[in-house]
Amino acid sequence: MKTVLVTGGTTFVSRYTAEYYVAKGYMVYVLNRNTKPQSNGVILIEADRHDLKDELKNYHFDIVIDVTAYNDKDINMLLDALGSFNDYIMISSSAVYPEYLPQPFTEEAEIGENRIWGKYGTDKIAAEKALTSRVPDAYILRPPYLYGPMNNVYREAFVFDCALQKRKFYVPKDGQMKLQFFHVNDLCKFMDIVIEKKPEQHIYNVGNRFTVSVKEWVKLCYNAAGENPDLGFVSKDIEQRKYFSFYDYEYYLDVNKQLELMPETTPLEQGIKESFEWYIKNKEKVIKKPFIDFIDANLIGEK
Repeated sequence: MKTVLVTGGTTFVSRYTAEYYVAKGYMVYVLNRNTKPQSNGVILIEADRHDLKDELKNYHFDIVIDVTAYNDKDINMLLDALGSFNDYIMISSSAVYPEYLPQPFTEEAEIGENRIWGKYGTDKIAAEKALTSRVPDAYILRPPYLYGPMNNVYREAFVFDCALQKRKFYVPKDGQMKLQFFHVNDLCKFMDIVIEKKPEQHIYNVGNRFTVSVKEWVKLCYNAAGENPDLGFVSKDIEQRKYFSFYDYEYYLDVNKQLELMPETTPLEQGIKESFEWYIKNKEKVIKKPFIDFIDANLIGEK
């Protein structure tokens, strides 16, 4: 039985990852402050990753899956605290690529500040550099927008709410902005492959092969709720994030190296249906934003 340490373990990606490996029969430890309910089957190490002392020194982990490393200090503090481990996987971000580079971004592209993501992206770069300097064999995964069951971010859930209320849905400009997604289950499946195959490459873009337009994505979300969207198009100069789930930023990752190891990913339509089914039963777990209030006050009547 393999032993796995998942940092976090109580929300979205870290929680899904912990439960995924519990279901595979692994001994799964989660590292968190125990401020939220724990998943069934995990073993809690109750601690703050920024103040670990000797909590981890007596453990050996076959796999460390670091979902909650946001900067170099997070990496260094955890590595200083760990006893021993075999494999280390860090979930990084596509935010490490500057927006001005040619797209799709490849793993070989330069990394640097992205004007949309700002400090979040530069901190992820610092975390990656700290990890590779200390654990050269670690694996780093750079996803685009992650989605699927347990997503507590108000993205698909916002569209589901609009669909359930049979509201008109307002999209930015002409609705053609492209989005790229990756199902959280596919992320876990790819980690399995990396752990098993130990590929020579250690940094991977991960994501769906194809992008989807905002209009197409909204339609898939409405259809999952049994509705068809009536779309409104916002042409005025209004900050997009006040009424919509995503920044005004279109990007695309080259995921060919991932596809060489894992050719199939979850169809977006299927993944959104899974997201809807989870949301219907877990609405209280999503952190909602006042998009609908803003729309009612500022956009009603837009074409």
